[in-house]
Amino acid sequence: MNKILSIQHKVLDKVNKQTLSHQTVYPILLAISFGHLCNDLLQAIVPATYPLLKENYQLSFAQIGLITFFYQMSSSLLQPLVGNYTDKKPQPYSQIYGMLCTTLGVILLAFAPSYIWVLVAVTCIGIGSSIFHPESSRVSYVASGGKRSLAQSIFQIGGNTGTALAPLLVAWIVLPTGQQQLLWFVAIAIVAQFVYYAIGTWYKGVLSHAATKQKKKILIPELSSFRVNSAIVVLLLLIFSKYFYVASISSYFQFYTMDKFGITEVQAQVYLFYFLIAVALGTLIGGFLGDKVGRKYIIWFSVLGAAPFTLLLPHVSLAWTGILIVIIGFIISSAFPSILVYAQELLPKKIGMVSGLFYGFAFGMGGLGSALLGWWADHTSIEYIYSVCAYLPLLGIIACFLPNMKKVAFREE
Repeated sequence: MNKILSIQHKVLDKVNKQTLSHQTVYPILLAISFGHLCNDLLQAIVPATYPLLKENYQLSFAQIGLITFFYQMSSSLLQPLVGNYTDKKPQPYSQIYGMLCTTLGVILLAFAPSYIWVLVAVTCIGIGSSIFHPESSRVSYVASGGKRSLAQSIFQIGGNTGTALAPLLVAWIVLPTGQQQLLWFVAIAIVAQFVYYAIGTWYKGVLSHAATKQKKKILIPELSSFRVNSAIVVLLLLIFSKYFYVASISSYFQFYTMDKFGITEVQAQVYLFYFLIAVALGTLIGGFLGDKVGRKYIIWFSVLGAAPFTLLLPHVSLAWTGILIVIIGFIISSAFPSILVYAQELLPKKIGMVSGLFYGFAFGMGGLGSALLGWWADHTSIEYIYSVCAYLPLLGIIACFLPNMKKVAFREE
């Protein structure tokens, strides 16, 4: 233990020097990305276990949707509040507290005696996520050295990779032997706590140093309140179209491929993995290009560009389904780092609140979408909802109303 702490302190001394020289602090970005991987992997075991939960508790699609609704809403409603609080009183070790709550949820899910306890368990997991994301996003912002989209994409790819790994690990560890095997995932939570402690110690040092220095001036965009607020509304509508569609994939794609093509649960998990790993790659490349070519254009391409492929998806064979789901995942995921950084540039004094609002709204739309689509699938069919949801990316056309931040003047304040 002492050796581990000694190594941590040496690394932190080095990254603190990088921070003070305003360089991009890649060790911290990689650490927070790994922490995001651990957090989102544990979050993603919820939808990955849906086939098992459906069988164990004899659930309808509407009840499956309600699980996602409880999980996502407990995460989404708290995030703006947590972000607003940490804007005023930063909490360097908040990730540790969030992971403790998530761990409790995983343990409860492993031993849930009834459907009600499943809802309690996923609510705890959601609360853990709401505590983790706002301050973690701020750490990424602080460590970016000005490369904000790249920093957000590094942060995001950790979460997306964790989300992609979850269905494979659940298929390998849990589905063959039973729900109680979810306890193995507690080991991931323990490893994550060491990483969160190192990040928190670095961030605490940054805050202490900032308190002794003259307050850094903030760059404010010279836009009217109406332009700022309308741009935020447009971004939230784009989040709605993106995450409502993603909810149809993450919650029901396994059932869709099983029903339409007659494949097994494990094979269905693999197809979900294809989508989720494409999401991870799209996030990284989208963040990199956002810094290079402009965030507005990446946002526009990401949401609207997925439309031709989502419209084709319900009408193709299993082989083409695998190809199209990769293309859709790659394109539709490339926008989120740019959307978040774009919003942070519009409201630079409220980084935590903005991060909490957008993460929270994204999770909220995922939860609401899953609940409504589950009810809809019970009353129509699982294939029908994909035919309707295919039109959601067309909403991306409204990105044309966003101001080009590369051409907007900024003032110091």
